[in-house]
Amino acid sequence: MDRNQLISLIKGKKSFLCVGLDSDLSKIPQHLLHYSDPVFEFNRSIIDATLPFTVAYKPNLAFYESRGAAGMLSLQKTMDYLGTFKDECFTIADAKRGDIGNTSTQYARAFFDKASSGYDFDAVTVAPYMGEDSVSPFLAFENKWVILLALTSNKGAFDFQTTEDTEGLKLFARVLKTSQEWGNSGNMMYVVGATRATMLAEIRQMVPDHFLLVPGVGAQGGSLAEVATYGMTKDCGLLVNASRSILFASGAGDFAEKAALEAGSMQKEMEQLMAEKGIL
Repeated sequence: MDRNQLISLIKGKKSFLCVGLDSDLSKIPQHLLHYSDPVFEFNRSIIDATLPFTVAYKPNLAFYESRGAAGMLSLQKTMDYLGTFKDECFTIADAKRGDIGNTSTQYARAFFDKASSGYDFDAVTVAPYMGEDSVSPFLAFENKWVILLALTSNKGAFDFQTTEDTEGLKLFARVLKTSQEWGNSGNMMYVVGATRATMLAEIRQMVPDHFLLVPGVGAQGGSLAEVATYGMTKDCGLLVNASRSILFASGAGDFAEKAALEAGSMQKEMEQLMAEKGIL
């Protein structure tokens, strides 16, 4: 999906919601455990319930890889199902990959080359700290996106990401500055945590046109209104992720209905924020 298609999808759904499919087998409703693939059944129900309100889905690979072959089968079936809605949603592999060039080439094929791996994600999250040659193989695929980790929402982000060099430039700012020599606003996004919302103004000065993937709204306590205030552009420029607050809005048989209510509530707030910005 290219940039124009993504913007059209956001405007069409009046939403910039991304649902993180962090589908923890230990947390899904008990009645689903009777299925041969409980995680896929859970994902399918969540997708069906939230698709009218959602522009992106983001499976977190850890929740699938940790279950070995069975987990990867759940992921494959989930991606095949999302493929039936290809024009209705953007898909992100939350994999946080990044390695030397030939290894990154294989990672890129794993997520982008359907003929090779069976996966056809629109984007993948990448750790930038091994430099350009670890990122560039992902950028070789047309209409695919790299989402670089810039300023994350976890507590440990302050251990490294905000440290300054001798010129007074923070590490996350160096990532933003240098990486713009590798990609552009049509194939590169950045992860910026909602719990760092007030820093978005500084980030927007450095990357005024790039999309930002913003985790941390919902269960982590980030403010959607603050994210929009500091991070929204004329094209929206945001994908705001919510995982636990939607996936596990209920642990009972009504989990899909409660997920739809939570996603719908977020979409309504997003629609209002976009209207106030003049995007709609």
